[in-house]
Amino acid sequence: MECQTKRNATPRVVVLGLASCFGCQLQITNAESHLLEILGQIDVQYWQMASSAPEPEGDVDVVIIEGAVSTVESREIVERWRKRAKCLIAMGACAVCGGIPSIAAHHLDERAKSVYGDALPSACGEMLVPQPVSSVVDVDFEVRACPIDPADFVAVMQHAIYGSNATVQTGTLCGSCKRNESGCLWREGKVCLGLVTQEGCGAKCVQLGRECNGCRGLSANANLSAARAFAESTGVGAVRFDEALELFNLVNPMLSPISEGEE
Repeated sequence: MECQTKRNATPRVVVLGLASCFGCQLQITNAESHLLEILGQIDVQYWQMASSAPEPEGDVDVVIIEGAVSTVESREIVERWRKRAKCLIAMGACAVCGGIPSIAAHHLDERAKSVYGDALPSACGEMLVPQPVSSVVDVDFEVRACPIDPADFVAVMQHAIYGSNATVQTGTLCGSCKRNESGCLWREGKVCLGLVTQEGCGAKCVQLGRECNGCRGLSANANLSAARAFAESTGVGAVRFDEALELFNLVNPMLSPISEGEE
């Protein structure tokens, strides 16, 4: 879909941050000249990282959300902005698939106590198992990876504002490696998650000799049983393969569903 604005009206945009490092918001600024082009076409009514102004009132055309939903307050924020925005963009691994915050999903209460003791600071709010934005509301567009690629952000913004006939990518990263004629890192004993990770990054890490860590999330076409069998056949083992997957994908139902009440 695209956000339909009134004729000749400038799209109103809000950028929010939840449980994250705010690195993806920082990456927006690295779009440089492309960012200037975008800023000339939109009305940024609120940008959490770049402004100390209060959140604007009224409806907007596009809301961009970075970060995982990890508290009751953040869930309410997402629900409120979903109602107020024509388009919602989940930006970065934390917002798209739970990302690094989701590592705390298992035994959440115990992990909190190990950091804060029995007296949990009120600033933490009422904690939830960290989840992607899509677990709370419908998401129209996603900008994947950790951190995001500024070029991906620019492309998604253009799609959101003006519409696009681009198809959604659902293949795995291994396809990109084959097209780039990259050597397989599994042959070097590295646990590369390109077997099951969503394509679209051009396999940049692999091109540099670094295994894919799965930051783009699992592909809808991922064959986990086949991937685990392959990991076993290499001697790495399925357990080590699953442990690597959990870095960014622990709360993905394709691995093992985790309820809010699990401890």
